[in-house]
Amino acid sequence: MSAPATPGMLQALPAEHRDRLMRMASEVSFPLGARLFEEGGRADRFWIIRTGTIALDMRVPGRRAVVIENLRHNELVGWSWLFGPHTWHLGAETTTPVRAYEFDATAVRLMCEEDPALGASVARWVGDILAHRLRAARTRLLDLYAPYGSGSHL
Repeated sequence: MSAPATPGMLQALPAEHRDRLMRMASEVSFPLGARLFEEGGRADRFWIIRTGTIALDMRVPGRRAVVIENLRHNELVGWSWLFGPHTWHLGAETTTPVRAYEFDATAVRLMCEEDPALGASVARWVGDILAHRLRAARTRLLDLYAPYGSGSHL
């Protein structure tokens, strides 16, 4: 289950800011079933998916982790790195082999502090993604638990 696509970084950031951020990227690969991070762990990096799929999941006591959302090409994986206390709110695991751009969160935060315009662009980009994912999660929860669902099927 995945929410409708949000604008990727290529469309969300001004070219100058996007180029500066991409100069900090490292290309990485993960095999199927790799855990990128665990809920409650230190959020010290983030990724933009090039190819493959990553499931965001949440621990549920007494059960297996529940998949919250599946992320694909050009989507941001991880937002907890931007907001204190910089700990992951969810977990993430690859559901296919993945190639991604990886960013060092501390270096990006420092760059954003040194350039307030860049910091504002990154904050807007991540904020827009968070708002989109919150709306999508609300709709999924209504579909699961509300007596008449979200109403999106009418």
